[in-house]
Amino acid sequence: MQCLNNSIFYYFFSVLQFYFTKRAINDDFDLLFGLLDGSASLAKESLVYSYGRSFNGFAAKLSPPEVDTFSKMERVISVIPNHKLHLHTTHSWEFMDFSPGKIRPQEEGNIVIGFLDSGIWPESESFNDEGMSPPPAKWKGKCHNITCNNKIIGARYYNSEGLYPTTEFKSPRDAIGHGTHTSSTAAGREVDGASFLGLAKGTATGGVPNARIAVYKVCWDMLGCSNADILAAFDDAIADGVDILSMSLGSDDPQPFFDDALAIGAFHAMKHGNSGPSPATASNLAPWMLTVAASSMDRKFISQVVLGNGEIYPGIAVNSFKLNGTSFPLVWAGDVANYSGGNGLLNAKNCLPGSLNSNKIAGKIVLCNSVLGDYTGVVMANGLGAIVSFPIPFLIDIALSYPLPATNPIGTILVGETWKDIMAPYVASFSSRGPNRLNPEILKPDITAPGLDILAAWSPVASPSGSPFDTRKVKFNVISGTSMSCPHASAVAAYVKALHPNWSPAAIKSAIMTTANVMDPRKNDDHEFAYGAGHVNPLAATNPGLVYNASEADYIHFLCKQGYNTSTLKQITGESNASCDGIVPGRAWDLNYPTFGVAVEDGQSVNATFTRTVTNVASANSTYRVTVQMPSSVNVEVHPKELSFSTVGEKKTFTVKVSGPKMVEQPIQSGTIVWKDGVHVVRSPLIVYTITPNSMTTSPFRPTERIGFGANSNNWNMHF
Repeated sequence: MQCLNNSIFYYFFSVLQFYFTKRAINDDFDLLFGLLDGSASLAKESLVYSYGRSFNGFAAKLSPPEVDTFSKMERVISVIPNHKLHLHTTHSWEFMDFSPGKIRPQEEGNIVIGFLDSGIWPESESFNDEGMSPPPAKWKGKCHNITCNNKIIGARYYNSEGLYPTTEFKSPRDAIGHGTHTSSTAAGREVDGASFLGLAKGTATGGVPNARIAVYKVCWDMLGCSNADILAAFDDAIADGVDILSMSLGSDDPQPFFDDALAIGAFHAMKHGNSGPSPATASNLAPWMLTVAASSMDRKFISQVVLGNGEIYPGIAVNSFKLNGTSFPLVWAGDVANYSGGNGLLNAKNCLPGSLNSNKIAGKIVLCNSVLGDYTGVVMANGLGAIVSFPIPFLIDIALSYPLPATNPIGTILVGETWKDIMAPYVASFSSRGPNRLNPEILKPDITAPGLDILAAWSPVASPSGSPFDTRKVKFNVISGTSMSCPHASAVAAYVKALHPNWSPAAIKSAIMTTANVMDPRKNDDHEFAYGAGHVNPLAATNPGLVYNASEADYIHFLCKQGYNTSTLKQITGESNASCDGIVPGRAWDLNYPTFGVAVEDGQSVNATFTRTVTNVASANSTYRVTVQMPSSVNVEVHPKELSFSTVGEKKTFTVKVSGPKMVEQPIQSGTIVWKDGVHVVRSPLIVYTITPNSMTTSPFRPTERIGFGANSNNWNMHF
């Protein structure tokens, strides 16, 4: 048996009495020693990680028969395959009317943001520590194979498979650029004169420039991000003393919480200590995580196409190349397919790699129909440039529908320039939408934040476009994705926590959601399914008035209501005494969540009752009155209609009853429940919509789907 050729699985254990409060790595070794025919060498070779500081378990390389034997052991709570996730950012803060550095550096400097990502480029100007004090006394982290400073105070790396591509560093150093980009977006220092090859020139800064950065490299070029590595990073980050965990990564499809490393890790981060919420991308649906959509800001990058007859068409492009006004032949990709290479019209018109005939496009500009591929095909076939016709609402002003002349069409592409986008903010087309396929009554995403054309620091060894043919090197890059919106939310969470260090993760999350700016539904056809509670408002989030708080016990009750049993519940909590005994499965209406969702089975009437408790975090002797907005076809009753608080920290409970006639194929109906005291506006979305029996996966027990290293989160299709 060759253990190194086996698959990695990770395991969770109940805490036995003889383990007392902690497990030693020797316990894991002894279990494997007994399983692997008493071979110490095989046991040592098999053990990958031992999780024992924040939750109990380990990762090991085992064959299928060994997994089967192990899963039957009494102490084993769960056995989970090692799936792969993928990675999902300065004008943006100005767009949100927020000036970084508003609070004292000392308060902000007490906050540590942990980034689970592709690493960091420590020499970037964005991570200089000039004027920063030593790390806070609470910090217990370490730096492995990298030099830290008072800005980057922790750096670890994880590679359970032991595979290191030639493009990678065996250290927390970032070979891809993604981790450098996200960490500088959230917490980068001010850098004057930053730009991407002259575009977006200005001062680059993160939202909390005085906060500390801790790096946990779990994502690798060409390999993706392993669940075993992610859980090991969570275990370390919690023990190190991280305050906010930012995770710009996720799966293509939502996973059941008991099979989701991000959900499991974030649950333990939530329950250990006084940490903040864990912002993540929109494929992450756990209610204890802050799920962030990506939206635009009032700046867009335009490159214009000039045809031979003088017609000019603007298109979205971050283009630094200059053709100096020279016109070149234009061809449609569908006319130049590489049929001899086994490619047909579909591959060719989408400009997929290898799909184009190099003899027909060399030195020409190619018109591609969409961005289903990465249009590397044009580069591979020696094309001069590519024009992509991809009609996305609010992303392309004019579709490239001008008919090319029948013979010898020509054109040129002008260098990129910056235009003002008066339609902003709107949710980007690539940002994942609801409804929530795991828990239809929990509105996801929670919030939206800037994620289009974000300028931030970059690794100088990484291609700015992600193409292996791109040899340009830059210190700052402009990219788009929910990966870019996530660190904006992380910075806001850190900002709130710096001012309110004793608030729970749920309280911080509630503050961010209930103070969000209202989004225009006319620009977002999917309404709350696109933007959640609205667009993040950093300053307002520090003074929400009331918060919807929730504890570990509340989330456990929620899971039990969703159909989890004692066994599957333990897979998330890691606690041997976790139980769903006496809890009848039902709807999620009583989880103390800042939004209200009613999913009605098609053809049934509307009938839902919510119970919510709010905590006063503003002023004593305050009274809040409720207002409700909802389409007339749905009746909403709130009781009581007035909440009076005599002290800060006092709690009040209210109920919301939603009723209406039978609904058939009803799209989302949007409303709001708002509490006001004359100073604060505490706003929560209320949505009602229909579902069909097969449209949702309301049970957590479904087959595990394959998770790949690829997503549609970047406008230049770099697969993170």
